[in-house]
Amino acid sequence: MAVKDRDRFSTATRLRLLGEQTAARVYRSQNRRQARRSRLTGRAAFLALVVCSLVVALAYPMRQYVSQRDEIADQRRLAREAEARTEELRDQKARLQDDAYIKRLAREHLHYVLPGETGYTVVDPDAVKERNGKPAETDRPWHSNLWDGVDSADRG
Repeated sequence: MAVKDRDRFSTATRLRLLGEQTAARVYRSQNRRQARRSRLTGRAAFLALVVCSLVVALAYPMRQYVSQRDEIADQRRLAREAEARTEELRDQKARLQDDAYIKRLAREHLHYVLPGETGYTVVDPDAVKERNGKPAETDRPWHSNLWDGVDSADRG
């Protein structure tokens, strides 16, 4: 018994016991860390799976949503343009109800003149040549020019 008590209080025995206790603590903490690590890894994997499935599940509806928003914006733009065109046509209709406006258009575009006025039309020979691309053929009879015009219209 005395040898046993002496071994119990010896420095070597105490150091060995202290080392074993420390090794046991380290082993227990490593097991706890590994257990925690494995639970965290499973949770992280599940969370990643949930996030990926949400992204996949919401990708098509979000694409449709954005596409429909663009289409709605285009339709609104077209509606605004149609309203503007409608207003222009209403204004033009109102102007066409005015006799003075009709007379002015007839004078400008159809070269009408009022009774008592003298109408003049000035023809610039250079402008006629440039418009046709070739000089006017005035030495030919009018019916030849007419048939040439018909033939050239058929070729085009």
